[in-house]
Amino acid sequence: MDWYSDFISRLITCRACPRLVSYRESVKPLPKFIGETYWRRPVPPWGDLPNARIMIVGLAPAAHGGNRTGRMFTGDSSAQFLFRALYETGLSSKPYSVSRDDGVIVRCIYITSVVKCAPPNNRPTGEEIHTCVGNWFRYEIERIRPRAIVALGHIAFEGVKLALGFRAEFWHGGYVDFNGVRIFMSYHPSPRNTNTGRLKLEDLVRILRMAMEYAGCGSTQVSA
Repeated sequence: MDWYSDFISRLITCRACPRLVSYRESVKPLPKFIGETYWRRPVPPWGDLPNARIMIVGLAPAAHGGNRTGRMFTGDSSAQFLFRALYETGLSSKPYSVSRDDGVIVRCIYITSVVKCAPPNNRPTGEEIHTCVGNWFRYEIERIRPRAIVALGHIAFEGVKLALGFRAEFWHGGYVDFNGVRIFMSYHPSPRNTNTGRLKLEDLVRILRMAMEYAGCGSTQVSA
């Protein structure tokens, strides 16, 4: 799609937030990734274009996930948890997302983040969130025009609220309707939440299935 190619080409050159630019470019490889060339730029979203009806929204790329691999929700433990759920619901051809060339095909979804660069300690500032929403995230919503949004975590939900301009409180497993879009809320699939059982796989699967039903995505397994 023309808009998407242009969007990505502009996004990956963004240097609007000095603190994020400094951090993303200075992340040292973990021992198991030594020898890999890290992406270290704003991380592109991806998905089933132009057929996406559901936006999956995270807060920001992980330092050793998207910031390493160059694709949102790819290459870290949060991505693997999310993709097990996407595979179980038939939205992904494989139960993992490890690299840009892993052959994963997704159906009916667009995977993105409120903030496009990995932030220190996974915590962007309010100014950085506003900058990314204004420069990039709101534009994505306008182009994708999703029927449903799945916000992964409280801060991601706050970013969706900022982009769309509504008020609501976050509660895991809940949803809110705004201008024909239903926004579903889930805890983020971070190790802190998944290893402690705060977020179980069946919980995320249930939320994704609710989003699928609302968006009219059906239940057919995507082909590998």
